[in-house]
Amino acid sequence: MGIIAWIVLGAIAGFIAEHLTGRRAGLLLSTVVGILGALLGGFLAKALFHVQTLNTFFNLSTWLTAIAGAVILFLLMRLVSGRRHSHRGA
Repeated sequence: MGIIAWIVLGAIAGFIAEHLTGRRAGLLLSTVVGILGALLGGFLAKALFHVQTLNTFFNLSTWLTAIAGAVILFLLMRLVSGRRHSHRGA
């Protein structure tokens, strides 16, 4: 996939993951999280299931992998930001 395809994939996957997790992050952060989530999801799919995802833009596994990875990253962001806020009051 080319750089434009990665950006579009990241923006859409980040937008979907943003709504699935209930986290509002904005277009730029959602796009970055979507791109990083696609890379994370692709790495996890290969490591855990020995399958190559992220082959082509119009492949369902590419989209599911990107969305799943972005959801994981948004949940990790919530976990980290939740810990940071809970330590302020202590």
